[in-house]
Amino acid sequence: MQHRRLRFGRGFRVLFDCRGVQAAQMVIAPGGCEGGPDNRHRGAEQWLYVVSGSGVAIVDGARRALAAGSLLLIERGEPHEIRNTGRTPLKTLNFYAPPAYTPAGDERPAGRAPRRG
Repeated sequence: MQHRRLRFGRGFRVLFDCRGVQAAQMVIAPGGCEGGPDNRHRGAEQWLYVVSGSGVAIVDGARRALAAGSLLLIERGEPHEIRNTGRTPLKTLNFYAPPAYTPAGDERPAGRAPRRG
């Protein structure tokens, strides 16, 4: 069992991964954004759940409003950007299958799952 209390401080933070799925938290300041037209995960699907705040997701050119309780699936290879359009931090919990980031938060090359040792 792995356990972590989520604090949603700042930025992007990998929490842990297990059996081909990774959890991470992301906080975007008011007026801020993450990603852009060239941002895509070539080797992983991303499930994004909005814990609090509001914003907009632009996925493969389509815009979707985000608010607390929103669940968004960004499929492998889809270009995407997440923008905070509200007055408070946009806090999200993200799951990647397979894991998309190293523990330090650097993106893994497509198809590179973490090594077990």
